Amino acid sequence: MELIIVTGMSGAGKSQAINALEDMGYYCVDNIPPRLITKFAELPVQSEDKISRIALVVDVRSHELFSEYTQCLDELQSQNFPLKTLFLDCDNATLLNRYKATRRRHPLQDQANGSLEQAIVLERILLTVAKERADFVVDTSHLSASQLRAKVRDIFLRDIRQSMVVTCCSFGFKNGIPADCDLLFDVRCLPNPYYVDELREQSGLDSAVRNFVLNSKQAQGLIPKLFDLVDYLIPLYVQEGKSQLVIGIGCTGGHHRSVVFCELLAAHLTQQGISVTTNHRDIQKAFHNS
Repeated sequence: MELIIVTGMSGAGKSQAINALEDMGYYCVDNIPPRLITKFAELPVQSEDKISRIALVVDVRSHELFSEYTQCLDELQSQNFPLKTLFLDCDNATLLNRYKATRRRHPLQDQANGSLEQAIVLERILLTVAKERADFVVDTSHLSASQLRAKVRDIFLRDIRQSMVVTCCSFGFKNGIPADCDLLFDVRCLPNPYYVDELREQSGLDSAVRNFVLNSKQAQGLIPKLFDLVDYLIPLYVQEGKSQLVIGIGCTGGHHRSVVFCELLAAHLTQQGISVTTNHRDIQKAFHNS
């Protein structure tokens, strides 16, 4: 399993970082006391779901309990546990501006007699050792939220495609286009099994319909072009911070051609290591020129 601990200055972007890790498939927990880190490290062993990737945010919001942070690191590292730590830093002036913009209260402001500036200084002192021991340090002073998320993906994502979940949805145009489609492909240009008597009552999940559709010269020309386009686009969506993509494939009724191509594309993306689900929206609806 993998364990990532995110820590750093308040206002430096820990929420954005943990959101990016969650999109990448990590089980994420924000603001836990350091002493519970080892408990989460044991979670994959105890869980029936076999959680294999965990990301935790630990910072000064735990107040005096944060002093146990380095002790927990020592314990896990002595066990050669697969642990990585990310420290998010930011210059004082930018932190001041961010707090003024959001009007949030710094977690150490009471200890600093109400002074935001002194709270930031105090926090930086308390986090000195945590920063020194971090595997990765990212200064977010000049990073936008999307740039920070991209940075986190660059650091922790072994394969850029692992951060994307794709849903391939077949549908019939006569029933309307799915509202959540990001990409839409129309396969009504292909020969229609509806007009073959022995195929009409079957669906695109049946081998006879699949063979009829895919063996046509039109389909043979379309397949490589469709694959090339989708393979090109998905990394671009990932780089822009998109974690979910819905690809709609439509024919007339949503029973034959769209189902075949939906299954075909899903299988191709799965082979590329992408997490894919399929949804045949109209396959159970009444047949009509599908």
